[in-house]
Amino acid sequence: MTYAKTLLPRLIGAVLSATLASCGSPEAPKKAPHLLAPNSQVVPKDDAAQSFSYPQTRREEVVDTYHGTEVIDAYRWLEDADSAETAAWVAAENKVTFAYLETIPERKTLVERLTKLWDYEKFGTPRKKGERYFYSRNDGLQNQSVVYWANALKDEPKVLLDPNTLSKDGTVALGSYSISDDGKYMAYGLQAAGSDWATWRVREVATGKDLGERLEWIKFSGASWDKQSTGFYYGRFPKPAEGAGLTEANFDQKVYFHKVGTPQEEDRMVFETKDNPKWSSDVEVSEDGRYLVASVTKGTGPMNQVHVRDSKAKGRKAGFRPIVSVFEAEYSFLGNKGYTFYFQTDNGAPRGRIISLDVRKPGQESWKEIVSQSDATLRSTNLVGGKLVTTYLRDAKSEIVIRNLAGKELKHVELPGIGSAAGFGGSSQQMETFYSFSGFTSPLAIYRYDFGTGKSTLLKEPKVDFDASQFETKQVFYTSKDGTRVPMFIVHKKGLELDGTNPTMLYGYGGFSISLAPRFSVQRIAWLEMGGVLAIPNLRGGGEYGEEWHVAGTKLQKQNVFDDFIAAAEWLIAQNYTSSPKLAISGRSNGGLLVGAVMTQRPELFGAALPGVGVLDMLRFHKFTIGWAWIDDYGSSEDPAEFEALRAYSPYHNLKEVAYPATLITTADHDDRVVPAHSFKFAAELQRVHTGETPVMIRIETKSGHGAGKPTSKRILDAADNYAFLVKVLGMK
Repeated sequence: MTYAKTLLPRLIGAVLSATLASCGSPEAPKKAPHLLAPNSQVVPKDDAAQSFSYPQTRREEVVDTYHGTEVIDAYRWLEDADSAETAAWVAAENKVTFAYLETIPERKTLVERLTKLWDYEKFGTPRKKGERYFYSRNDGLQNQSVVYWANALKDEPKVLLDPNTLSKDGTVALGSYSISDDGKYMAYGLQAAGSDWATWRVREVATGKDLGERLEWIKFSGASWDKQSTGFYYGRFPKPAEGAGLTEANFDQKVYFHKVGTPQEEDRMVFETKDNPKWSSDVEVSEDGRYLVASVTKGTGPMNQVHVRDSKAKGRKAGFRPIVSVFEAEYSFLGNKGYTFYFQTDNGAPRGRIISLDVRKPGQESWKEIVSQSDATLRSTNLVGGKLVTTYLRDAKSEIVIRNLAGKELKHVELPGIGSAAGFGGSSQQMETFYSFSGFTSPLAIYRYDFGTGKSTLLKEPKVDFDASQFETKQVFYTSKDGTRVPMFIVHKKGLELDGTNPTMLYGYGGFSISLAPRFSVQRIAWLEMGGVLAIPNLRGGGEYGEEWHVAGTKLQKQNVFDDFIAAAEWLIAQNYTSSPKLAISGRSNGGLLVGAVMTQRPELFGAALPGVGVLDMLRFHKFTIGWAWIDDYGSSEDPAEFEALRAYSPYHNLKEVAYPATLITTADHDDRVVPAHSFKFAAELQRVHTGETPVMIRIETKSGHGAGKPTSKRILDAADNYAFLVKVLGMK
């Protein structure tokens, strides 16, 4: 089992199960006499004062009342992504945006350069199942990577699944897949047009042919096979109501067992959280096949319950028994040796530790600490080769330590430099494992680690069309508003002159315990080749320094994240890396919220802003799809104190009549995680109140979603448009 800060909460989370008090809920919208009439339109600004004529966006007379405070929501109608009026608005906005982007001469050059950079062979980390090895590969410009298998690493591989054959435009993607332990079957989920919803199928490895079944209404779920390869456990939601749209909320997930070769209607429900429809669960099978281990989450905060079922138990002991029955910390099952179970947890250790317990008497009084908390952050652990492979972050850089099951340190895996290592999968019996390593200017390479010799061997090293020796990476530390010391990576060409004129991209995230460690990106290489500086601070809200660092950027403390980001910008300017007219800020999803918040708080500080698929309406985010799951990080407008905090920084609600930096908002019409209404409403209001002459535009991708599975062709065009916009507005040469 790979521990990765619990996958399900990181993807979706869940929400508190308690019924929210009626006094905290918004009252029904009422008419606001001071707003424009429903069918009136905003008159475009005088072209003499501004070079751009934006689409006329209708404003509604809608007001919500939160705890006695009236809040205007004039663009509520844009929440209906399927309406003809919204579709017309999207087309009109795209017409303005692409008319502008297509006039930028460098756009074509950027597409050509990004295409050439992207055209290199990419490999996924191999995993052995039975006597077969499985891995993904992309020959360079394929829209989707292909899954292969081989009997030996040196053998010519065979295609197992090529998603590129499933759609002409590459918009059908392989979301995730799971191979049975004997290597006989592949269960896999396909996602269309960027949706989080997946349809799962079962494929026979030897023949490459699908069996007959189709599993629907699956979202944020993997598959855990039983040891006989007769079937697997997976999570699914109830079928949505007829006519449910993009924004429909998702509740009441349950775990089922699917038997290979049977219809989904016959799947057996094996685990549920009765009376708690906002809790989520996943079930995995222990390596010895004896136990089912269920993890239950109720929020994006890293807290979960653990329940175990012993297949050999009889009578009243035959069902799931709680190992951890309260939401107080995070526990991830690593594996077992007989009755001894191993978990990684942050219980009593914000930076992580490893414990063992006897599943027959799992009370905390019998827990044993195997690996204690250290000064680095324990981010993942794998039980493979009879060893514990522990991955740490030390100031956001990877360190790998091999330990025995008693926790004794045996060896440090030597990594090729400052960067990020990931992988280390496999069974406790295998004497080999595989991992990847990459850095900001080091393309992702694949290594094999031999437990017998303790040595790593390079398997695949990509050849990318750029000269890494031209660039340098450094890590600096700066002080945030409240005195907190924050690390930041800076990458640029060697010999950079600190004269305050360098175009600089400041990229951030700061949420959901997600860490921004050094990783390779061809888009960023293009930026660096253009003479740009890349700066990535490790903001509070992330997981770089454990759970305390994460919590310090959540709910009532969310402003810390924005203060950290603003302080990074001020530091870069003070150190003469750049100046406000040359400084661009960028972030996606929660990072899109980050960009939206700081550009409304300090519009004069930045020359350009790129908020991507952002959470921008902080008062209504929990009403759409899986948005309710983010309350652990953000809080809720239905709580009086949290409403005040959210209202204070919600990007959509804090726009006012000032000059904003040049802004290119990006979203997708099929994003069913952060629904496009966030970006639609923000763009409409930004265009209404912006008093400057810089462009403030929105680019709306079609047949696309939140980002996962996005075809290569769309990724290249998206990157080229963002960079072309920056070339123009930052005055880059």
